[in-house]
Amino acid sequence: MSIKLVAIDVDGTLLNSRKELTASVKETIQQAKKQGVKIVICTGRPLNGVKALLKQLSLDNQSDQFVISFGGAMIQKTNGEILSEQPISYDSYLRLELLARQKQLHFHAISHDRIYTADRDIGHYTVYESLITKLEIFYRTPAELRQTKLIKAMFIDDPQRLAQAMIDWKPFSHLEDQVTFTKSSPFYLEANAKNVSKGQALQFLAQQLQLTKNEIMAVGDEGNDLSMIIYAGLGVAMGNAITEVKAAADWQTADNDHDGVAVALSKYVINN
Repeated sequence: MSIKLVAIDVDGTLLNSRKELTASVKETIQQAKKQGVKIVICTGRPLNGVKALLKQLSLDNQSDQFVISFGGAMIQKTNGEILSEQPISYDSYLRLELLARQKQLHFHAISHDRIYTADRDIGHYTVYESLITKLEIFYRTPAELRQTKLIKAMFIDDPQRLAQAMIDWKPFSHLEDQVTFTKSSPFYLEANAKNVSKGQALQFLAQQLQLTKNEIMAVGDEGNDLSMIIYAGLGVAMGNAITEVKAAADWQTADNDHDGVAVALSKYVINN
């Protein structure tokens, strides 16, 4: 198997638990690039939230490098040019926002460049999301967002509170005709447009680059990485991955605090 593209999740995968890009991971990515391998960041964050990482990896602002953002809802060149975009509908947003109120969960929606909440009691995880994505938070009523293009939405709350709300899945299932739900962390339940996923986006990009799935390796740790782990010819689970990702993967690497991405690249990509 000759790997020509490596899709890498960010939080819990590329970055260690301190949200740092280690020297070892950076070095092996540079080695892979020198071999002509495409390194594609696949993240729930917007492009703005990974620009600093792309710069550290010498991948930023280029017309021949790519990033999959918003959990697969956007595929872009790292210079910002959009190849594909699948926002949620306004009706989907209204239904999701109502469900959040019924479940008494914090909730926000994200456009290209802003985070919107209709709850004046802004949750601390929304503030956290603002910090890591480099997007400002704006209070808007649902009616005020009618003309706003929203890329995805998120239920965001304390892990125990969110898990408790999800036990009765029936109210969420009523929305699955319009949206796809993925768990990206213990405190995030994300909602994208129907059938949007990192795996679907990776397949689209592979077609654009005329690559087969057997030429692709995907590395991840959470529920929103599962689709790309399954799609790729070589799916790699981080040592800190959830059970479902480990079960679906072809191989398990070290955890994100022990340079799992570097270990995987060294084994399957560097000089292979």
